[in-house]
Amino acid sequence: YVCSTWGNNHFKTFDGDVYQFPGVCEYNFVSDCREAYKEFSVHIQRALNSNGHPEIQYILMKIKDIMVYLKPNLVVVDGRIVKTPYYTSGVLIESNEIYTKIYAKLGLALMWNQQDALMVELDNKFNNHTCGLCGDYNGIQIYNEFINGDASYNSITYGNMQKISKPNAKCEDPDETQALPSCNEHRDECQRLLTSPAFADCRLRLNLEMYIQACMQDKCACNGKEDSFCLCSTISEYSRQCSHAGGRPGEWRTQNFC
Repeated sequence: YVCSTWGNNHFKTFDGDVYQFPGVCEYNFVSDCREAYKEFSVHIQRALNSNGHPEIQYILMKIKDIMVYLKPNLVVVDGRIVKTPYYTSGVLIESNEIYTKIYAKLGLALMWNQQDALMVELDNKFNNHTCGLCGDYNGIQIYNEFINGDASYNSITYGNMQKISKPNAKCEDPDETQALPSCNEHRDECQRLLTSPAFADCRLRLNLEMYIQACMQDKCACNGKEDSFCLCSTISEYSRQCSHAGGRPGEWRTQNFC
């Protein structure tokens, strides 16, 4: 099971909820939340890059007693910059120009494209034991993330609850009352892109509708700017998720597209 975040602040929890959360503080992406000894935690911080697009600035990961700090093209373990591939007590870190990947024996794999997209895969022994933006991994959508007891939360409230409190951090919580625009005028284009022949092997493996919705939100947010981030980030995510589910996406990038 994977939890991921990509592009224009999209998140997909282990249980399959997809939501948007535009926070720029440091957040708990996913952690082992049992009372006793916590086996791992993954924190992320996003910021807007020079083009005004959200990118992950850094990832802070604790695996048992090992601290790993990732920035684009930089891996720091327990305070020391390391060369990859790097291996230390049950943790393997690999990286190339595009991806940084971490495999931990305790049942976790992490993949970051050093820009906007992060994917964490967890062993099902962590069912019901996680917290953070990725949810509780109990196999039930909505429950305990967006509905907890008698309380119901929208995605912004839920995201804000995952903030790591840092005494000197200067970052504003996103406004919980913002409604997302309806972006129906982009449906046809998004559907056409995601059902192109290149993705024939993906149709039955993934929930197409949620990627169409994410693509529609991207198109709205970009206000007619046709840069590659607006169009390509959700399509790239769809392609990654398809491969991860055992599918074989065809070559969908072209000279003049993405």
